[in-house]
Formats: sequence, C-alpha cells, structure tokens
Amino acid sequence: MKLDILIEAAGLPYNDNRKPEIKRVSSDSRTIEEGSLFVAVKGTASDGHIYIDSAIRKGAVAVVCERIPNEMPEVPCIVVADSADALGKIMSAWYDNPSSKLRLVGVTGTNGKTTTATLLYEMFRRMGFRAGLLSTVCNYIDGQVVPATHTTPDAIELQDLLAKMVDAGCQYAFMEVSSHAVDQKRISGLSFDGGIFTNLTRDHLDYHLTVDNYLAAKKAFFDNLPPTAFALTNADDKNGPVMLQNTKAIKLTYSLHKPADFKGKIIESHLDGMEMDVNGKNVSVAFVGKFNAYNLLAVYGAAVALGSDPEEALIALSAMRSVAGRFETIRSPRGCTFIVDYAHTPDALANVLKSIREVVGNRGRIITVVGAGGNRDKGKRPLMAKEAISVSDQLILTSDNPRFEEPEDIIADMYAGLDNEERKLTLCISNRSEAIKTAYSIADSSDVILIAGKGHEDYQEIKGVKHHFDDREKVRELFESCIH
Repeated sequence: MKLDILIEAAGLPYNDNRKPEIKRVSSDSRTIEEGSLFVAVKGTASDGHIYIDSAIRKGAVAVVCERIPNEMPEVPCIVVADSADALGKIMSAWYDNPSSKLRLVGVTGTNGKTTTATLLYEMFRRMGFRAGLLSTVCNYIDGQVVPATHTTPDAIELQDLLAKMVDAGCQYAFMEVSSHAVDQKRISGLSFDGGIFTNLTRDHLDYHLTVDNYLAAKKAFFDNLPPTAFALTNADDKNGPVMLQNTKAIKLTYSLHKPADFKGKIIESHLDGMEMDVNGKNVSVAFVGKFNAYNLLAVYGAAVALGSDPEEALIALSAMRSVAGRFETIRSPRGCTFIVDYAHTPDALANVLKSIREVVGNRGRIITVVGAGGNRDKGKRPLMAKEAISVSDQLILTSDNPRFEEPEDIIADMYAGLDNEERKLTLCISNRSEAIKTAYSIADSSDVILIAGKGHEDYQEIKGVKHHFDDREKVRELFESCIH
C-alpha cells in the first residue's frame, strides 16, 4: 500500500510528496525489513524513538513518531501526538478496518472477563453464528485455536486476528479488554458494537499505581464507545454506574440486588450448578456462586442487546459449561472435591471461597492452596492470605509464578497478613506440587480443596523460564497414585 493512502486511511495528516510503497508495518525495530513503515512507540520498558536510525538502516522507508530525531531522517517522517494511538489506526487501515465488518463486543473489569467473553463466543456459535474470541486462555477464529500471549494482544496482532476472523466468515467477535490495553492504546482503531463492565477491585497497581488510575483506564473504554453501541454494566458494583457517566452508548444494567434491565436471583446452589431466575424465567446452569451469576447475567444481557431472542439466549445459557480453570470441579475417587480456579486477587479469592461455603455449609472443611505472583503488586499479598483464611478451615500458602522473586519471600509477604490464631491454621509449602499433595493427604471425603491462582495456566514462570505445571494435571496424578 502507498504510504499516503495508508496514512490518510488511518485518519492522519500526510504532507509529504514522497509516496513509497509500504510492504509491512512494525513497531519493533528488530523485525524491520526493506519496505517497512516503522512506528516509534514509547513502551513501558523502552522508547521506540531511540531505534529510529536503526530501523531506517534496516530498510524502513517511512517513520511515524511523536518527535523528530535530532537529525531529520532521509525518509518520510509523520509526526503524531500519540504514536501508540496512531499504530492502532494504521493497522486497522492496513487490514481494511476488520472490526467494522464484525459485531465486536469488549469485556472489561477485574474479574470475570474471560468467563463472560468465552461464554458469549460459545453461545453465539451454539446459536449458529460464526464467531471469534480474544481471551487470556486462548484466541479462536471460529473453531480454529490461536494460542494467547496477552489478555489483549498488541495492535498489530489484534488487527491481524480480526482480519482473519473476517476472512473466516465470522459475524461476531468477543474480546477481553484489559486496563493495560486501554492505557497503551492497543484497542485504538477498533469499532465496538458493545462494552461490558464486570466489576473493579484492587489489581495491577504495580502498573497503574493507584486505584483511581486503574478505574480511569476502564472508564476510558466506555467513554469512547459510539452512540450505536451498548454499554452494559454491573449495577451492584459501586463503580458500575461510573462507567456510564460519560458514555455516548446505549446504557444497560444487570443486577442481583437492584432494579436493572437484566435482573437475576439465585434460587438454589450445589457444587455442580445452580437454579436462577433471570428476568422472571427459571433456568438451570452448570455454574456456581454469585460471581458466576453476574457473569451469566452479563452474557444474557449482551446477547439480548445484540438482538438475540431472550428465550433462545436462556436455552443457550443452560447448555453452557464452565471455562477452563474457572471454578473447575474435579471429584476425587475417595469423595473429596477439588476446585481449580484462576482467582488471583483478594476479591476474586473471596468470591470463590464464599461460593464454596454457601454450598458446603458446615458439612465439610475448605482447604485452600494459594500463592501470589512475583514481580507484581505486593500490597495484595497479605490481603489475599487474609481473605483465604477468613473462609477456609485450613490454608496452605505456596508458590504461584514467582518470576524473578524467591517463592519464600512472596509467601512471607502473604503470611505477614495473618494474626497468631490464623497462623495456627496455615502451612507454608513453597513447592506447589507438594502443597497440593499435602492438601489431598489431610482431606476427608466431605472436604473441598480449592487450588487458586493459576486456573487454566499450564506453566510456572521461574527466573524468566516457563516450566510446565498444570494444577489440574497434578490433581489427576494424585488420583492415579492412589494417595490415601
């Protein structure tokens, strides 16, 4: 594509007589080839502007940047206010605006993004539509699996995936929208038909620094929705109404406690599912807990907002099954139940544990195995331990993804949040495999063992290396070894 055509298609000004042919676009100078357009983006780790000369030497025939280098490059240089924002718009133009050819819905919030986006994807495919999914667990182009590397891909990969969805005949696409993606303008250039807000609790403060900054990133997604889109928010979350304050989109709400467009109520719960009332209709679902009830209401509300028949949407909900690593129940041969869940924030952990307690009551103990990620928000570590012990009968603190920290140091941070009485009910076992094994060895037939923090992940990240580790595999290995 000619440079001037590409830049103008992206809605950016172009005032240069030179019109080189662009063969590819990149924001990584290491991948530059002859005929490339290099977009210099200021990242969290490094500033792409320092690599402009290198990119030109490698064959870049044009540059997009926020400031001109000390020496004016010999190639066309397009100066923009925000190169990350420009990159999204350029990539959208490069792929002929794929999001405008799909009904694209974004899901944002601290917890529930993966479940909500995945269930929408599965629901619409069940109803006979071709659909795509962009999620933490995996990306799908209709039925084709594309491994995920981030909650929300970068602008280049994102537009490429959406273009492939269009080529595959997809009519709908559902994606998780992380606060990082909003802040870093990865979703720039996308045309959304709807946005969903799940909830907001403490998370990612290592990046956003304050809860207000974190909230602002989520809200920015809704502020930028067009009038033709819908904005569906959790009315029971104190931040839910905030998301709707400045949006131009059609405002919709869902709730378990307040008047809402999509009102739900839990009638009965057990470990394998629950009975719900949704807008006056009874439905049986294979999900447990209030947090999942909210997710299901969000899915139902979005489906109706997209034009689905309400009855058909409820029938589809009743056929849905839990997302991998989200309240995934595994029954042991000797009676006790394992639940593997991705809960890795204090609020998510509290939600899962309360849901288990509501079902189990006093008929069995809850044994919780949990850790916290290394090189992330340290402030949530003692809070997670406190939430875990407040509902659990036995707590085992262990390793999660320690990254470049020592597991024992992370566990010590968690342990510091407990008082002396709580510490009497707590074991510290840094080897995650041994922690799971210990939980099983002390469990009775009526007990529930929650393994939290990693969910669908099949690795542990240690000193920059990912080692294979799957909580679900470890549980089934215990069953095969017949530990009693």
